[in-house]
Amino acid sequence: MTTLIEVINHGPIRELRLARPPVNALDTELCRHLIHAINQAMADDVHGLVLSGSERIFSAGMDVPHLLSHGEDRHKLLDSWQAFFGAVRTLAESRIPVVAALTGHAPAGGCVLALCCDYRIMARSTDPAQPNVIGLNEVQVGLVAPEGIQRLMRRVVGHHRASQLLIGGEMVPAERALEIGLVDELVAPADVVPRAVAWLGRLLKLPRQPMLHTRSVARADLHEALHADLIQLDRFVEAWYAPDAQQALQTLVERLGSAGRRPAPDAA
Repeated sequence: MTTLIEVINHGPIRELRLARPPVNALDTELCRHLIHAINQAMADDVHGLVLSGSERIFSAGMDVPHLLSHGEDRHKLLDSWQAFFGAVRTLAESRIPVVAALTGHAPAGGCVLALCCDYRIMARSTDPAQPNVIGLNEVQVGLVAPEGIQRLMRRVVGHHRASQLLIGGEMVPAERALEIGLVDELVAPADVVPRAVAWLGRLLKLPRQPMLHTRSVARADLHEALHADLIQLDRFVEAWYAPDAQQALQTLVERLGSAGRRPAPDAA
């Protein structure tokens, strides 16, 4: 049986490592495995979570070929998106702190997962000419990020900057992401997970209940952003079938196919 989420314990801190080669694309099954893994951590009384990916890629976002394979079956498409937003909400509603260990690119859905975490640590690329990137590039593939998802970006980088990034579907290089606060630290690839564990370790030394309660208050706007009224999933699915969206998505799939589905910052 394929393990889609690798579980690695660091004392009271648990690392959940996305493990769906080659690029950790988020299909229905991976999203449901992530929900289960987070809930299991709660049941096991874990005190902190690290969400990580593989070398050079955290997650390439939603698995567009998988979604397109549903064809005109809107029920299946809706089910896949419900699984994704279920994973997003489960992560956002975690009652313990979560660090995103961004081991590489984090476009679109990968960025959404990162935005739901308390802290984001990104790997500095070993090749300055090819930096790791993060962002919500939905418009580039013919989609519109729901209002709730746009709010996630605004709460991190501010309203004006978020608007610019969202409208242009911009993928932000790691160094600039650090400058604008989209990520909190930029470290060598081998240091991403250890730094995430260390950050959580310092947090967990604080008086537990005051820390957790303060965190809950501070993240109230995140929970509000993910309310169903601000996601409007039915409208999002309807827009999926618009001609310009379908054309852009098919072009993306062709590009992925010609690239051999290499880790690339251009998924949904």
